[in-house]
Formats: sequence, structure tokens, C-alpha cells
Amino acid sequence: MELYIRNLPEGATDRQIEQFFKPILARLNIDVFDCQKPRSKPFARITVADPALGQKFLDLHGQTKPGRDGFKTVKQKLFHHRAPVNCSKSYHDPDEFLLKSLVRKKNEKILAERRRQPNLPKTSKQRRQRTFNCSRIAVGSLDYSGNDLVVVDHYQAQTQGTLSFCRRSLLVELLANHTHPVTQIEIPYHSIEAFLIGKSTHTYINLSLAEAPRFFCQTPPPEDDLMRQLERLGLQPRKAHQTSPLRRRTTAIDPHHQGLVASCLSYSFRVNPQDVQLILALKSLPGFPDIVPWHVGFADDHPFATQMTQLNTALSATRYQSFSFEVKFQLQRLAQNGCLPPYKVLQLMQAMKRAFAHADSLALAVALRKIYTQIPYAGPGTEASELSSNALLELLVDNYHQVLRENEYSKDLSRQYEHIASIHKATVTPAGIYLSGPEPEVKNRVLRQYSAFSNHFLQVTFSDEDGTPLRYDRTSSLEGIYHERFKRVLGGNISICGRPYEFLGFSHSSLRAQTCWFMAPFIWNGELRYARGVIRDLGDFSAIRSPAKCAARIGQAFSQAFSSVDLPKDAFTGLPEVERYDASGIHRVFSDGVGTCSQLVLEKIWAAYAQTKAWKPTICQIRYAGKSVFLFDIILLLLPLLLGSKELQKGSSRLSPGRCPMAPRMPISSILPCVIGAKGMISLDRRLQGEVLCLRPSMIKFEATSTQIEICGAGFKPLPFYLNRQLIKILEDLGVEESAFMDLQDEAVDQLRITSSNPVNAGYYLQRNLVGKSAKLPWLIRKLFYIGMVFSDDDFLRDTHELAILIQLRELKYRSRIFVERGMTLYGIMDETDFLEEGQIYCTVQNEKGGLVLTGRVVITRCPALHPGDVQYVDAVDVPQGSPLRSVHNCVVFSSKGGRDLPSQLSGGDLDGDLYNIIYDDTLMPTKISVPADYPIVQAIDIGREVTRGDMTDFFVQFMENDQLGRLSTLHQTLADQKEQGVFDSDCILLAEMCSTAVDFSKTGIPVDLKNMPKSSNVKPDFQAPGPRVLIENSIKLEETEIQDDDDDDDVAEEMVPATRYYESQKVLGKLYRAIDESDFFTGIQRQSRAAGQPQSLSLAERVWEYVRGQTAVMQYQHYLDFARDVKEAYEDNMTSTMLEYSSHPIHFVSEVEVFAGALIGKNGAQTKRQRETSTSMKDKHDRDIAYTVQCILQGEEQDVSKVEALERSIACLDVAVHERRTIKRFGRLVSFTWVAAAVCLKEVEKFLGA
Repeated sequence: MELYIRNLPEGATDRQIEQFFKPILARLNIDVFDCQKPRSKPFARITVADPALGQKFLDLHGQTKPGRDGFKTVKQKLFHHRAPVNCSKSYHDPDEFLLKSLVRKKNEKILAERRRQPNLPKTSKQRRQRTFNCSRIAVGSLDYSGNDLVVVDHYQAQTQGTLSFCRRSLLVELLANHTHPVTQIEIPYHSIEAFLIGKSTHTYINLSLAEAPRFFCQTPPPEDDLMRQLERLGLQPRKAHQTSPLRRRTTAIDPHHQGLVASCLSYSFRVNPQDVQLILALKSLPGFPDIVPWHVGFADDHPFATQMTQLNTALSATRYQSFSFEVKFQLQRLAQNGCLPPYKVLQLMQAMKRAFAHADSLALAVALRKIYTQIPYAGPGTEASELSSNALLELLVDNYHQVLRENEYSKDLSRQYEHIASIHKATVTPAGIYLSGPEPEVKNRVLRQYSAFSNHFLQVTFSDEDGTPLRYDRTSSLEGIYHERFKRVLGGNISICGRPYEFLGFSHSSLRAQTCWFMAPFIWNGELRYARGVIRDLGDFSAIRSPAKCAARIGQAFSQAFSSVDLPKDAFTGLPEVERYDASGIHRVFSDGVGTCSQLVLEKIWAAYAQTKAWKPTICQIRYAGKSVFLFDIILLLLPLLLGSKELQKGSSRLSPGRCPMAPRMPISSILPCVIGAKGMISLDRRLQGEVLCLRPSMIKFEATSTQIEICGAGFKPLPFYLNRQLIKILEDLGVEESAFMDLQDEAVDQLRITSSNPVNAGYYLQRNLVGKSAKLPWLIRKLFYIGMVFSDDDFLRDTHELAILIQLRELKYRSRIFVERGMTLYGIMDETDFLEEGQIYCTVQNEKGGLVLTGRVVITRCPALHPGDVQYVDAVDVPQGSPLRSVHNCVVFSSKGGRDLPSQLSGGDLDGDLYNIIYDDTLMPTKISVPADYPIVQAIDIGREVTRGDMTDFFVQFMENDQLGRLSTLHQTLADQKEQGVFDSDCILLAEMCSTAVDFSKTGIPVDLKNMPKSSNVKPDFQAPGPRVLIENSIKLEETEIQDDDDDDDVAEEMVPATRYYESQKVLGKLYRAIDESDFFTGIQRQSRAAGQPQSLSLAERVWEYVRGQTAVMQYQHYLDFARDVKEAYEDNMTSTMLEYSSHPIHFVSEVEVFAGALIGKNGAQTKRQRETSTSMKDKHDRDIAYTVQCILQGEEQDVSKVEALERSIACLDVAVHERRTIKRFGRLVSFTWVAAAVCLKEVEKFLGA
């Protein structure tokens, strides 16, 4: 039942009205209800699940007649702030899904009560005071005066305010004064390193933070502010028209605070002494940071701006010119990121000048980078001596000698691989600019051309303070951050060590990641090269009048490419487009983005592309820029247009595919050269002789100046196919039985369960998922089993296996990412032989299992699929023997015939590198097929003049601000579940079209119009709910899901966002979600793995050691013990570096088991896209570290390729790993080196016994 409540204050919030009615409804046994109070309206709607209880409420408090007379008849009258509250039954029926969500929440509460221990009495929830007054704020840094911990404050404000300790963050509200308006400071609890409370002259709370807070400004009209002050004093009654002002995200409290907000991360608040015990009582709340009683004094120092200016001057001064840029970058990073005060960095520089007068610059830079993670934070657990200049220098000297001893800087991938560059990075947040790196990056065309100046290029990412992308926030406006803060950085420069880095460009993928390239000027061929000169050398973009399109064309030069191939100037030739007008008069291009090449060109690619050693792809995705286009070829490329529209309009005319007839080439001097830049797919055509590359007009994007093919990808082998939620929903609505999905998921869950049944299965599972491959973990687990040991006897190995299982389980439950064995994912190309008919494909694959040519009716689609017509049937056919198509494999070949090309019918695909999904599983065949979407082509914005750098940076900001694809896709998923027609509902069809516009935004510059977005509520299907948190401490645990009681009336931050409610979805996605009991499954896996082991007096590592010594008793290895200690220390230093580097913030670093397994766990469900990308990068780095460690063990200090004493070295490493475990501050005891050494040692023992 829905209850209609009137005569409420307009300025009241959902949470305030909810708290008013909560005790009233509780007396009627209504403990679960929903309250919705529209903003600036005097009414609210309350929904209860049980209509009988709702009627019971009306019998007591409801009006049967309107107006005052009706209120007089109410049995029990209600008053809110002395104003009568009118209650009646709503004329509207309650929302169906809201009722379901209330039922679900009621059931969850009942289940939570049943899980309580029977003999444990239910404790009444004690209300704690959470809001306290404060009268002063100071911002600075923690430091030491002698041995005493002090706050060096560089900013103070004497202002009244409040501290509200909310569920997840501290919300500070500073009242308006003459220097700043009403300001809110939001400090997430996870960012608090130290929470100190104590008394100096006054009582203070001091918070030492890992990241800058978030700042918000409220600017109500002056008269409203005056009325508010009068109301607070009781001199003015509360007005019903009062409204809450909109928050606006800002960068600091005021201009004086702006200069130090990024680097000074100590915040002190003066509180009333009588509130101390009340604040200390809060530390028992879930998720609340630890509070340490500590008396912290205050000290003065030189202004922060002065210190930073002195440091920046020194970094660019000739006095320190012996320091390389790489060294200076790390020094500036220490101060700018808030790791050390600028004056201490300056002191360190002065000491370094004396201590490292003739040092190896690269080794010194590596040593400095290591110190960044080793410096302890000032606080109660750190002695003053640990942060003294002498201690820092001593730490740096130790690092430097260790780097030299281990030759660690030789691991720089840019020194080992030609396609890798070492790139410095910067992150721009609302508060500051933070430095990081250098990190290995696959070279793009620009980095390849200027490889000697890689440190003049800077990769810049724009994000929120915690490192996540800055996204739409319904509680506050981000306009000031985007259009003032970010635009100012993009339009100006970033100064690092005296170098001014300015905006250069971005690729299509980096645009979506909110990342771009900056560069600093350098001398190139005798002239100073600026960003505009680099762009000019890439090609002529002056004819492009769209900022988005121009940025996309320039961005081709910033796409990563693993290798490049030079071709002779006469290798290029043109192919005409295969195009026609359909029956509706719409122009269709069947060959959009695809060309061909000869066998010799492909062989050149194989020779240059390192990944082709095992597989020889016959299709490649390329970026090409060549000086080999001639006037004759240009005419040929434009021939379809020169033919005129008459024949094209017939709907049947086409230029025959294959290499076009070419007139004999004329001498180069007698024809007009032209320069082009192109992108797309090329496929092998064995009919082409010599070195030939055939490109089509749709592949040519601009005039360019290079002669290289850059390889961005290739069809090495068929990629696996996984279902996802969007595709499952479409297939369900197209008639696929839900049992098909349930069976596939059950099979996947059973496979996970089988992996823990015995060590052999566990080893093969890890091998299939590439977990611990570089450490030979799968082999090690099987080897231990063969010698009578079980890997699950060791906590770390067991945790690694369990983590790998849990990640896959969460992919199934929270993303419905279900593997389909009878499916594959392939690049698409066009039939150049004119054999395939409309509706036919040729699909041929080769992998380690052999070859396969699909035949028969199959389903084809492309991700992301949102429209029901994005799934189509096609006939897979074989081609005749001797057909040129027999030479290609690991691709799907589309027909060049028909009224409309098939790729464009599948989520608007083309052939310039799109991947297509082919399904030949009989259980997933739809019973009906929908007409594909046919959205009108959106023309890119034309500004009518040449595009400038400012136009492109404006577009970069516009894209960050208006990229709504994720939000629209989530809403589509919600409405498809709620609407009776599913994906066929008009709202879902509209959202599919809006998503198409959002996808094209990066190319057209036209954002999606959110005014057309269908309305939605805060009620969502249960499969969109977050999962339980994963805790990785001594073991992996799933935290029990907290059932919120919605009674945090002091939770100011949360009341700005209406609570999201979840209902049990009765569609297949809901059933798939509930079919997996994550806690029950994982508990069973843990119970099974622990039962496999047997109690032992020795640990598993000790038993491995006993086995090795038993087999190699005659081997003398003691002379390698010092060497082994160095190897172990180097490995663990790399491990701690990775644990910090890939963490979202410095305190809660990545666990050792996550690094070793190569995957970040999704803390509240499946991994996010960002976590998946970070996991890949983290895994690559750790794999390289392990490979280096293994190489050291096998080849020794002298890099002995013959590995004469590899066994002795491995025994020494295992001895040190098992018997000399060290504890590292902040990280504790690391254990993974034990198993890296064990795998190498057991392998060498196996060779020894075999010999």
C-alpha cells in the first residue's frame, strides 16, 4: 500500500521524514518501508509491503475527510515540528518492484536473525552521538620537533563548523564567513592513515591522510542564508519553502589553501574537550578507523609555497645538473606527492650531491624510486630518527648499492625490447598533480620516432582523488572541476624539473580511460621541437573540421603497436570500395575498413612480430602511413565516386573485389606523389605477387609522412566466447530456454568445484587460467603431489588457488560471464572472391587442437549487444578447394552481396578490427530473430575552420564530462528486467539507440541527450546488488553482508543519495544470480582443500627442504648463500613495490597473494573494468620480476648461460627462503619467494636425478 503524507516542510529530506515515521510504524510491526520525499515539495509517499498493516496505520492516523475538519477526526494525530501531518491512502498503486524489494529486505532481516547464535541475546542498537562542533581547522604535515611529533600547519582557519562521522566517511561542514562560502570536506575513512586525538593548548583531532579530501561548496542566496541563521537562533520559525542548496565540487577550501592541498595531508580540527570520550566511543563501529590518543603539538615553519619554490628552483639549477632528469623526477615526486616535506627533499639533494658525485644515474633513479615506498609515515609508530636526513641518505645508499649489486636496472624493459619505452606518468585530480613511474609502455608511432627522447613524453591521467575515474555524481555539480580545473591543466603545462610539458594528443582507447599525452620541447635535427611540430610531422590534418574526428585521426599515432614493418614505396596499391544503395536509398559499404596483402608482406610482418613465432596469423590489424600513393591510385580509390550515383542507385552495381587492374607504373619522377595515413584490417590474398599492400578509401584517414606498417593485433588463434548479461537477456527474449543458461552455468560451477578435488586438477586449472605460470606454480603443485605432498598444507599456496577460484566464481555470479565451448570470438573480414551469398559466412579456425571449418546455421553477434536485432542467424558454408579464402584462418569472412552488409547489422560493426561472436551451440539457438537496428548516420560536428589544440582539449573535457555509456547500459539492463516486453520495450529500444550515440561520441563529438533518457526509480534487480566484501588477511574470507537498518539519521552524506533497493528478479539473470550461493560454495571449497591435507610436524616448505637435501646430500651449496640472500631481498623488494604500485591508495596495498595470482579481487563483486586492466598490467610486471629472479638463480651473477651450478644456487635459495624469513615494516613477512625457489630447485633436482 502507498500512503500519501501532506503538510511537510519543503526542505525536509527522505531520511528526515523516514526517521520521523520509523518509531510510529514500528509500533504497528512495520519495520521495513520506503519513504520518498520529492525535493522542494510539501508531501511524501510511504510504501509498506503489507496492505493490512498499511490500513492499520490509516485507522489510527489517517484522514477520512480532507482539510481541517478531516484532521479533527483522526484518532491519533501526528505533528512534525508542531505542524499537523495529514495522512491518507494514495490514489496511485504502489510500484510493483518496490514492493518486491521490501519483501526481499524483510526476508533478509528474518534470515539474519536466524543466523544469530541461539544463546546470544539480541542487543538493542545504542544510539551514539555522531555530530560534534569544531572551531578551528589547520592543514599541514606531521613532522618532528626533536623527538616530539608535531603538526606543522601551513593553513589555518578560525571558523565554526561541525564534524559528522558518517557510515563511510567524515563530513566536515564549515560555516560561511567572509573568506569562503559554506564548505563541506568529505574524508573517506579508507584514506585515513592515522586518527589521533589529544590535547596541546586545546583539544584537537588530527587526521593523517593518504589522499586529499573532497571539497564541496554550497552557495545559497544571501537572504536564505540570513533566514537560516535566524532560524538557528530561534528568532524565526522554519519556513516550508526552504530548500537544500546544490553542492558544487571545488578544489580547496579557499585560494590560500589551494597551493598546498595536494601535498599537505594532515588535517587538525579543534573540538570541545567534553566530546573526546564520545568520539572515542565511535571506534567500535564497523569500518571506523582506529583512534589513537596522542598529544600532538603545533610548530611553525617556512610557508609551504616558499619551500616548494626553493625545491623547484634547485631542480632546474645548474648546481644539480649532474643529476639526470630521471633522478630529479623522483626527487620532485617525493615532495609533490606529499611523501616528504620540500625542505627535507632539498636537504636530501644536498647530501646526495656529496655522496653520489660519480654515481650511475639510472641506478640512482631506481634507488630513489624504491625509497618512495620505504619511507615510513610520520606518526606514533615512527621514531623521529627514521625520518632524519641521515637516515634517508643511508637508506638511499643501501638501495643504490643493492641495485648495482643485483644489476636491477638492467631489467628496464626499454633496454631489452625495441617495442617498449619507459614512460613517466602524472595523475591530475581535483586537488593536485601526482607523479609516478616510469613504467614500461608499448611504443606508438610517436614514441618510436622519438625513441631517444622518451622522457620528454608524459602520460597524464585525469581521475578522482582515489585514482578512480571522475564520473557523474547526482549529489553535486562537477562543472567547476571539468571546466576550470581540468581545462586549465590541459590548456597550460605541467612543470617537472624545469621542463614544461604541454598537451600533445590521445588515442581512442586512452580517451575512454581519461588519459592523454603531454610532451616537453627537445632539440630534434638542430631545431627545438614543440608539440605542434610533432603533430605537423604526423600528417596534414588541416582539412578536418571536426575536433572529435581530428583528435581521432591524430590519435592513430598514439595507438600502441607491438612492431612495425617498412615497405618499399611501390608496395602500395588501391582497392575500390564494395558499396551500393539499398532499396531504401541508403548508402551501404561492405568493405568498410578492410584491405588485403600479399604473402611476402605477411612474411615481413611475421618476422617483425615477436608473437608470430608460435602462430602465423593471416589477418592483421594495422596502422599505416606511407609515401607510396600516386595520383593514378588516388583516382582508382575514388573511382566509385567518379562513376557517379546513377549506377550505384540501381542497387546492384558493385566493383568486383580483388586486386584492381593496374596500368604499368610510371617512373616516380613523372607522377604526382601523395601521402596518406590509414588504419584497418588486412588479410592474405595469395593471388597477389611480390610485396603488395592493398588499401581502400575507407581505410585512409589523413595525409601522413611515414612509410611503416604498425601491427596492432592479429588473428593468432580463435578467442574464447563468453556470455554476458546483455546478451543473455537478448537471447532469453528471443526464445532461448532458461535451462540452457542454467545448465551452462552449472557446468562452469562444477568445473570450479572439481579443481579443488585433487592437486592434479588444481594444477591444470591454474595452468588453463595462466595463474602463477611464470613461477611454474601449476607444475609445482603437481610435482608436490607426485612426491607425496599436498600443496593445500601451505596457507599461501592454498590461498592462491582459492583466490583464483573466487575470482572466477564472482565473474559468474556478478557478471554472468559464462564460457560457451561451442562458440568463438574472431576478427571479421570481407569475401574478396565474390563467392559467398547474402546471409552466408565462411568461418575457419586453427589452434593447437587442429583446424575447423564451421558449416550449418549459426548465431552471430557482437558486443556490446543491446538491441534485439544485434543477434542474427547466418549460414556457415565451406568454400571450394583452391579458393583464395582457404589461405586465411582464425577469422569470420562476410559476404559482399546483398542489400545491407551484415557487420553493420550487429551493433553497428565494421571491418576495421571489430570482433564478432559465433555461437554454434544448439541449446542457444533463438526461436525468433528481430530486425536489426538501422540508426541514421550521425555526422561529426563541423566547426567550419581548422581544428586547434584548444578545440581538442575542449573535446577531451567534454568527453570526460558527458561519457554516459556505462550509466545508460546499466539502466537498459534494469528496465529490460522490469518491462514485460524486455529488450523489445520501447524504453529499451530507445536506450539501445542512446548507447549507440554514446559509443560514437568519441568520433562525432555529439554527446547523448540525457533529456530523452527514460525515467527510473532507485529499485533495481537483485543481480545488480553488490556482493559481500572479500577480506584477505591471514586467509581469504567473505564478510557477512550487512543488512542496513536505514536508521543512521546522523549519516549526512548518505542522506543526499536515496537508498537503492533490490528486488528478486524472476527473469533468467535473477535465477542465475541466486543459483550461486557464493558464501556456501566458497566455504565448501575451503573445507575441502583443508581436509585434503594431513597434520604434520613440519611445514610443507620444511618438508620440501628435507626432500631436496635427501636427494642432493652430496651437493655443496653454502658458498652461494650470500648470493641467495641478495636474490631473495631483490625479489621481495620488487614484490612490495608491486603491492604498493597497483594499490588504489598507499595504506591498503595489494596483498601478496593477489600479486602472485596476478589478479585483483573485486572487493564487492566481480572485478571492475579498471581492476581487470590493472590486474593485467600487474601480472605482466610480476611475471617479469619472477622471470628475472629465475634467470638469476639459473645463471648466477655472471649470467652463465650454461647454468653449470644452477642446482647449487637453487638449493641455496631454497635454504634461505625456508630458514631466513625476514619481516618487512608495513608488509610483514612475505612468503612467495619460497615457492619460486622451490619450483626452480625441484626442477633442477629432477634434471639431476634424471642425469
